[in-house]
Amino acid sequence: MLPGDTLTRDGCLAYLARQMPGLHVGGKTALSWRGIRQNVSFREVLSLWGNQPKRIPPWFTERFPARYQATQLFDADIRKGLGLQPLPNGRPEILVSVPERALLELLSDVGKTQSLQETRQLVESLRTLREKTLDELLAHTSRIKVVRLTELLGRDLDLPWAATAKRHSQRIGGGKRWVAVAKTGERLDLRRS
Repeated sequence: MLPGDTLTRDGCLAYLARQMPGLHVGGKTALSWRGIRQNVSFREVLSLWGNQPKRIPPWFTERFPARYQATQLFDADIRKGLGLQPLPNGRPEILVSVPERALLELLSDVGKTQSLQETRQLVESLRTLREKTLDELLAHTSRIKVVRLTELLGRDLDLPWAATAKRHSQRIGGGKRWVAVAKTGERLDLRRS
């Protein structure tokens, strides 16, 4: 920076993307940036994802509140960059999850930083997901919780892609019932239909 310059969010993200391979905007932030949002927050916390555990520099998070995670949602066979694209009219070096991938990232955060109630409200807006893209991503999803939540919400909300989610839930196995307790104490009881 030169004296008098101001750091911009997108400029900083482009810089970080060069330093941290696989860095992308994901989950709830990706959905919001693509026009799918439920609640407008006073100060958005960016949901950043990457391939390797790293620490986002404090100079970035002081200006732009952010959470970074390297949770491995997908198996090693997933095609590189599947479900990641820059925004139309956005900087080409800033990759943002497409809605289908952002959905799976959002579901991964349920019980950690994301409530099931708000997630349900967001997922209700995802009627027009591209089934072929969702199918390909679910075929590589290795987290039982994510696949089961996809099935549960798709079925409960009567979404057009519910049958695809059910097929993958049956594929991934894990018994008929999967239970977890979130950090908030909320109980996730995910039964396969």
